[in-house]
Amino acid sequence: MLCLRQHNLKDMKNLYWSLLACLVTGTAVGQEVAKGTIYVDENGNGRRDKKEIGLAGVSVSNGRDVVQTDKNGRYALQVEKDNIIFVIKPSGYSIPLDADNQSKFYYIHKPEGSPALKYKGVDATGSLPKEIDFAVVPTMESTKFDAFVFGDPQAYTEEEMAFFKKGVVDEAKNKKGPLFGISLGDLVGDDLTLHPSYRKTIAHMGLPWYHVIGNHDMNLDAVHDSLSDEGFERAFGPANYSFNVGDAHFIVLDDIIYPHPTKGKGYQGGFRKDQLEFVANDLKFVPTNKLVVLAFHIPLNPDNDESFRNEDRQVLFDLLAAYPNTLSLSAHTHFQQQNFYTAAHGWKGTTPHHEFNVGTTSGDWYSGLPNGDGVPTSMMRDGTPKGYAILSIDGNRYTFDYKVVGEDEAYTIGVFGPAVVKAKYAGRYHVYANFFLGSADDKVTYRVNNGAWKTMEKVVGEDPNYVQALLAYDGAKTLQPGRRPSDASSSAHLWKLKLPKLKAGKHMIEIEAIDMFGRKHETKKEIEVVE
Repeated sequence: MLCLRQHNLKDMKNLYWSLLACLVTGTAVGQEVAKGTIYVDENGNGRRDKKEIGLAGVSVSNGRDVVQTDKNGRYALQVEKDNIIFVIKPSGYSIPLDADNQSKFYYIHKPEGSPALKYKGVDATGSLPKEIDFAVVPTMESTKFDAFVFGDPQAYTEEEMAFFKKGVVDEAKNKKGPLFGISLGDLVGDDLTLHPSYRKTIAHMGLPWYHVIGNHDMNLDAVHDSLSDEGFERAFGPANYSFNVGDAHFIVLDDIIYPHPTKGKGYQGGFRKDQLEFVANDLKFVPTNKLVVLAFHIPLNPDNDESFRNEDRQVLFDLLAAYPNTLSLSAHTHFQQQNFYTAAHGWKGTTPHHEFNVGTTSGDWYSGLPNGDGVPTSMMRDGTPKGYAILSIDGNRYTFDYKVVGEDEAYTIGVFGPAVVKAKYAGRYHVYANFFLGSADDKVTYRVNNGAWKTMEKVVGEDPNYVQALLAYDGAKTLQPGRRPSDASSSAHLWKLKLPKLKAGKHMIEIEAIDMFGRKHETKKEIEVVE
């Protein structure tokens, strides 16, 4: 009866919605009720016309609670003074886009606006509207589709934003096939006034685009984690949300706790209680035969150090326990690796949970010598060239590819070794293969001059190709352009072979790698042997 006393009993319409809100959310006295309709915008004019019907069974959220629309497309949600109400895109429908190809799927409710911060947050939105409607448009949407996945554009200046556009966007936008894209955080480098510039740049992709908050997209003067995303919300809306495409359900999460919960300074990977409640409430309406794709910035961390709160990861894994088909996407590290979580990490599935820690579109922070277009080569410190991933989904199964910018799509293995050797010393040389998509269990083989196939040795160490690029600066006799690259780090996908004794002449080395999906990748290297 507590909810009844908040309202005028003579107003039956308001009473109905208040009762419904109380039933579906169970929230306390003093909150307002957001209500509206998810309607099918048949003519695409962005407003609900008289003959346009509401759509039943669509999930709507306030960032914690999730409800579904009734048979008339109506919803009701309790809201407080800092909520973003958003529709969770259903499969077979699209959300109208703004001029920057950003989905108009949310309404920000901050009556008093964001607190005063160095980088501006959301302006005061005033009183809650009587109706908050969202349009959806029927769309031919296959259960088989591709999507772009960009790691860390992370432009610190307008010059670096131009590098991002010229070096990545101008190439990727011409690739046909993907339905949408997602950027996995660090859209800019601490200067949040660059968020609008990033929006304009990514709009050139010409596709719906989704965004993850990174540790360099935060309001660093915020005193509480819940306020660290005010600038992000101003530019992109909610930092925690979800959407459906085909037989896949995507959940985007802010996994940065700032300030650090124990040290006070810096940040730590993890989730707040309200975020995990959102995941739990969201999954209530997701069938267990769907593919659940999680997207966040900081990797969940398979090494059990303090970079990610393991107790938060455990709650997330517990929520996913009923879903046999899952995938996580992260960035942040500025190298590329495949992480697998097992029972040792608290994972409860019959097969390991796969996290693709995607290489970055900024590479090694726009460092290194410029290429022919004046854009820094930015090879990542594990030897992975700058690029982006293509996620391919078919039903509830997935594969992915990694596209090196400026190279042919078949360039998936980088080879480092001598072009010419003296026959007497051939056996002293090694040839290295960096299989950019590789994981620890992949097999890489080679053969020389059509001979027998042999297994290359998996090594954990620095990619000599990257070290050579670094030495262009460290061993320079004259001033080099651009910024010195970062120190090299161990590569998780490096193999090597030792050259056999070879007679004088030209010799062909073929290298093959079989990825985790059973697909073959191949490359060749010719070596000349002289007396």
